[in-house]
Amino acid sequence: MKKTLREIADLIDGVLLGDGDIEITGVTNIEDATATDITFAVAPHLDKGVQSGAAAVIIPSIITEFAKPAIRVENPRVAFVSLLQLFTPQIMVEPGVHATAVIGKDVSIGENASIMAYAVIADHVKIGNNAIVYPHTYIGNSAIVGSDSLIYPNVTVGAGCHIGKRVIIHSGAVVGSDGFGFITVNGRHQKVPQVGNVLIEDDVEIGANVTIDRATTGSTIVKCGTKIDNLVHLAHNVVVGENCFLVAQTGIAGSVKVGNNVTFAGQSGSAGHLTIGDNCVFAARSAPISDVPAGSFYAGFPARPHKEWLRAEASANKMPDLIKKVRDLERRLATIEGEK
Repeated sequence: MKKTLREIADLIDGVLLGDGDIEITGVTNIEDATATDITFAVAPHLDKGVQSGAAAVIIPSIITEFAKPAIRVENPRVAFVSLLQLFTPQIMVEPGVHATAVIGKDVSIGENASIMAYAVIADHVKIGNNAIVYPHTYIGNSAIVGSDSLIYPNVTVGAGCHIGKRVIIHSGAVVGSDGFGFITVNGRHQKVPQVGNVLIEDDVEIGANVTIDRATTGSTIVKCGTKIDNLVHLAHNVVVGENCFLVAQTGIAGSVKVGNNVTFAGQSGSAGHLTIGDNCVFAARSAPISDVPAGSFYAGFPARPHKEWLRAEASANKMPDLIKKVRDLERRLATIEGEK
């Protein structure tokens, strides 16, 4: 694709600075940009934009002068995403059911849906319009996949699970594995049947090798707009609210209720049966062990308010000096007592 800088400015509702006839053929980051690319820069990286090899830079609208051709916009990141979508169109997948796919009884497949090679669709499944199921994926009995959803290769969606509209599930994810439910009788572990399901609401994205357990009874739920990174585990009967971020290697134990707009950073988690309020943030490798009120920023293990954790960490860093001082005082005291 090729567009002039003036055409791009019109597309992203920006204000042009410099030569509008420059031709742009690519969109990329500051480090990789070349003489036919456009990139973006925001403070404190505006100088990097100037020094980059890019033909032009998308900058914040508050910047009125720039040392190379630029487009001023309200939000450079949003504009950059729009151009990425424009210059990198989606891979087109031919609608229809591949000859090697296995389709069960009483399966409903919507208009323009694509079931690709070696996918297995069990009995009584419903696949929505424009949905894409990539090869070697399994959709279990009576499961539902909503319209415009995209399921990449080697995904498993268990029996009775519901996938909403415009959901993306990346390779290797398992939605609807049995919850980890056991009772111990006479020293032996006896499995508790996991008869619930998983409900994934609209516009959720699930990363590679994520595992989401079905509920013991009822539903494990991921609500609208939540984004889940790779290698995340949600245990049975967890409820994750709307527009949450669960970053890589996060683990949420059973029956936790997570509010809306909550962020769990990498390798964080939660003890079971907790309630976490809206708009909370948990720093990397933190984990709450009791209920957390809305609007909290927690860190550490057990997770506690971030400022409190910072003070504790600062104090811990002083411990070696404190121990040395105590030892010096003990030696001086021993010398004084020996002189008496």
